[in-house]
Amino acid sequence: MDKVISQYQEDENVMIQLFASWCANHQLDALSLYTQAYPEQEKNILLEKAVEEIVTAPVTIDTETLLNVLQLFGNEDLAFVVSEEADKLKKR
Repeated sequence: MDKVISQYQEDENVMIQLFASWCANHQLDALSLYTQAYPEQEKNILLEKAVEEIVTAPVTIDTETLLNVLQLFGNEDLAFVVSEEADKLKKR
């Protein structure tokens, strides 16, 4: 059981890193978008750490892949916000 929990946490961390990278690639504030999606939640320490790490090693991720990963982890609200931002980016 501990292995399953550990694997989920590791996968969740990858999802957070992908989200932070996508935001960095599009010059968007990951923390702000996260707050838009989840206004009631406290700070996301893992996201803050990922944002700091992205500065040194960004990864390119396409929007569709990110949306699939977010939905896989049940982050529909964040996927919705990302989708809206992606639509705005297309219109620029």
